[in-house]
Formats: sequence, C-alpha cells, structure tokens
Amino acid sequence: MIARGSYRSHLLSRISKVHYNVAYAIFLALRVIKVTFHLSTSAEIQHALGVRLREQRLAQSLTQRELAQMAGLSLGALRKLESNGQCSLETLIRVAQALGLQEAMDDLFVLKRQSIAQMEQIDAVSRRRRAPRKKTS
Repeated sequence: MIARGSYRSHLLSRISKVHYNVAYAIFLALRVIKVTFHLSTSAEIQHALGVRLREQRLAQSLTQRELAQMAGLSLGALRKLESNGQCSLETLIRVAQALGLQEAMDDLFVLKRQSIAQMEQIDAVSRRRRAPRKKTS
C-alpha cells in the first residue's frame, strides 16, 4: 500500500506529466499552422521561410551538412538561412531545388486574373507600345 503523502505526490506527478504532454501536443499543433504573410514584416517572413525549409529538411531526414552539399552551399549559409531566413535569392532557390520543392515555387508571383475587367486591363498593359517619335523637320 502507498502512503498517503507519497500517493498524492505520485498522483500530482502523473497529472503534471499528462499536462506536459497535452501542452507539448498543442505546441506542435500550433507550429504546423500556416504562417500568413499578409501583415508580417520582411524579417518575420524571412524567419518563417527559414523555419519551413528547416522542417522540410528534417522531414527528409537530412543533416544540415548533407543539404548544404546537395545544394552546393557552405554550411554557414544554410545555418543562417534556417536560423533567421537571411540569404540570397540564389541560395533560397538552390535549397528549394535540393529539397525537391521546385513545384512549390511555381505559383510565386503569378499574376492572378479575377475579373473580366482585370483581364482586359492586364491585356491592355501587355499590348502597350512605345509612342511613335515626333517627326522633326
């Protein structure tokens, strides 16, 4: 039989473990929620992209060293990208290609046509030409 005081401490330790596990599960679930870039600063967007690339690397069971070699980058450049998102556009593209994420970049900055008026305006812009030169006599 367990003494009353030890049973209570045993029960409290079990409850705290359960609470810890629930809190950890909530934390993991919140990490998975997509970051929206609508109201983020450029630093926040860079950081979020670095985190996403790190998660992709870990999902593929790659070390930083392995991914850096695959992408033709220095280990420091990859670490900097994953920690705060700071990198050149070329570095970002190399890492995305090494991770097989080319298709994820297909929809970046694609002009989205939503209405007929918008489509007509885009078409007119694409057909614009330089005005003819004035004839000088």
